[in-house]
Amino acid sequence: MFGLTKVTDDTLRRFSVRYLRPARSLVFPWFFPRGLGLRGLKLLGAEGQGDAVRYVETTIPRPGAYHNLFGLPLISRRDVEVVLTSRELDSLAVSQSTGQPTLALPRGTACLPPTLLPYLEQFRRIVFWLGDDLRSWEAAKLFARKLNPKRCSLVRPGDQQPSPLEALNQGLNLSRVLRTALPAWHKSIVSFRQLREEVLGELSNVEQVAGIHWSRFPDLNRLLKGHRKGELTVFTGPTGSGKTTFISEYALDLCTQGVNTLWGSFEISNVRLARVMLTQFAVGRLEEQLDKYDEWADRFEDLPLYFMTFHGQQSIRTVIDTMQHAVYVYDISHVVIDNLQFMMGHEQLSTDRIAAQDYIIGAFRKFATDNSCHVTLVIHPRKEDDDKELQTASIFGSAKASQEADNVLILQDRKLVTGPGKRYLQVAKNRFDGDVGVFPLEFNKSSLTFSIPPKSKARLKKIKDDNGLVAKKPSSGKKGAASRNSETCSGQPPNPCQPGTAKTSK
Repeated sequence: MFGLTKVTDDTLRRFSVRYLRPARSLVFPWFFPRGLGLRGLKLLGAEGQGDAVRYVETTIPRPGAYHNLFGLPLISRRDVEVVLTSRELDSLAVSQSTGQPTLALPRGTACLPPTLLPYLEQFRRIVFWLGDDLRSWEAAKLFARKLNPKRCSLVRPGDQQPSPLEALNQGLNLSRVLRTALPAWHKSIVSFRQLREEVLGELSNVEQVAGIHWSRFPDLNRLLKGHRKGELTVFTGPTGSGKTTFISEYALDLCTQGVNTLWGSFEISNVRLARVMLTQFAVGRLEEQLDKYDEWADRFEDLPLYFMTFHGQQSIRTVIDTMQHAVYVYDISHVVIDNLQFMMGHEQLSTDRIAAQDYIIGAFRKFATDNSCHVTLVIHPRKEDDDKELQTASIFGSAKASQEADNVLILQDRKLVTGPGKRYLQVAKNRFDGDVGVFPLEFNKSSLTFSIPPKSKARLKKIKDDNGLVAKKPSSGKKGAASRNSETCSGQPPNPCQPGTAKTSK
């Protein structure tokens, strides 16, 4: 059930892996460095469901405190090379097949905690072999930047280079695969020859290139196709239309799927924002069911979600420095800034507010590109007549905001024109493939959500299932055992940092 047919008992014993029969789980121990005692455990449970296998990970202690490099006690001080994998099962396969020192990252492709970096300083060469999909490839490039790209090499995903365990089960030569690892660093791209494999990877993984899908907003997937790293999204809407409430649910949706998120809320306090997001996460008012608060708060706490502590006007330099730190420490891949106007008063470059805003937008654009991090920037619109809908030109400032942005989203509020409660989201710009359009939104006051129409019980149950409250039947993948994550309604992998992460395979 775990795909370990070709992994020997001797390999399991060397790594101190055990099988807990009552729980149908493999147990991976977390030792202090050099094997100086046990600090925690990771349990990987398996459950057969027809032709599929459902995998569930549980960590003790909880994921946020689980900083383990599986295999660390087997590393010698004389070892100068190491292979890093995203799963313990893959490290077993690498060690058995190649004899190379190998370590598994505790939180897979989600993040590389800085507390682990000192344990990797001794190695002159580090090979990342994290998986067989585009998300693993992007994570490998990101982690290599932390560890000095000049000493890192990456195994590119492909049919002949699947995950290590899958390669072992297919009878491939894992040592040969490691020899094909590409340097993570080069001085410059000088020809298409160096780009051709990148292009092939994008052509072979069209849906993954499109980004992570929203599970709560399928119409947004239809237009934007997904949420992609390195892009800048500008979001606007009339005063009082619910911009902050919508954008918090928009970001929460991605965060529950493992998108490491940093919130910069300069207009409302973090306590109030967290309360709104927790209500949206639980899909209901917790003040009416306080006995369930701890249960929901525990689930919410395990999300890869962080908040800037700023409130009121801030300098763009201070904000960018904070974002840089968050990307390095927490592997942040989505930053929400609500809103741009709170940085205007600190800029002394010019007394011209338009010039100051253009400078700030340029700084966020550069940050998104340089750090392969998506930035969602809320900007207030110009004052318009109440009977007119907003346009791209309604965004405050010059045209630079819409020119620099990859996506422009407008929350339209037509209640003054067509009656109360008529809201819709307009995708006014989409640089990825050009699709634009609108779709209606209906605000649910009890859950503070725009994605769930009132009295829609089926949709409510679906959201709660996605948040892990109710177990759902996973879909089967098309690769070997333990080779693919289960699909949510968005087609994207669930949050690897959450307990109860499900993985399925044939």
